[in-house]
Amino acid sequence: MKSLREKIEARLEDAKGTWSVAVEDLTKGEAFSLNGNESFYAASVIKVPIMAAVFAAAEEGVIRLGDCLPLRRDNIVGGSGVLQFMSPGIELPIYDLITLMIIQSDNTATNMLIDLIGTEKIQAVMNGLGMERSEIHHKLMIVQANRTNSNDITAADITALLTRIARGECVSLHASEQMVRILKQQQLSNGLADRFPATESTIVGAIPQWEFAGKTGTVEGIMHECALLYVHGRCVAVTVLSKGCTEVESREMIAQIGSDVYMYSSRNN
Repeated sequence: MKSLREKIEARLEDAKGTWSVAVEDLTKGEAFSLNGNESFYAASVIKVPIMAAVFAAAEEGVIRLGDCLPLRRDNIVGGSGVLQFMSPGIELPIYDLITLMIIQSDNTATNMLIDLIGTEKIQAVMNGLGMERSEIHHKLMIVQANRTNSNDITAADITALLTRIARGECVSLHASEQMVRILKQQQLSNGLADRFPATESTIVGAIPQWEFAGKTGTVEGIMHECALLYVHGRCVAVTVLSKGCTEVESREMIAQIGSDVYMYSSRNN
């Protein structure tokens, strides 16, 4: 892990903008972070702890994941997601709203879940999971004129959350399994897996060379990605946060870091 840290550190020395990286090898129990406790605007990465909070509410019996919520016209916001194009009045199970929030980063689904659980409950779950440097204060794509606080995260907090999920220690083993299943269906990328080898196989049912369970976050001047990377029976949690770069610069650096983590995982079986 020392060599991986040194390689990523060298990449970031001349990088534009501000960067934060936190990596944990769950198999070896080793970890490191670079600027890991610096606060960044969360963008859509905040949806991972929101997901954990919804599963926590279900575990407590406050809600049921199979219950349906109606889509109201005043729920609809822009940005990522498909619900903004759906007809008001349709009803979706809470589990499907979680899935849309994660794999398509659906902002409307996210806000419906925030309304359901409440920011105080979400923050309490985050604190209980050790995310004491991360905060949630508002819904997405709704800018209040008098807003004083923003949704903030650190790379160390997000990697710690992913690690707990991978170990089956986030809410419960069953909840953790469901969260990983959803994260593995991710349809968006900011580059972390851009340089991974192709996983196609001519053998039906073949075990893939690698699997990726992640979440992105992007707003102007900000690009993040976090993930659990499964390679040859091993698992590495990685979070990369950036601000002050162009989209091209950010994606290229995230791809390079992703490649470094993949090569480390492949060579350290």
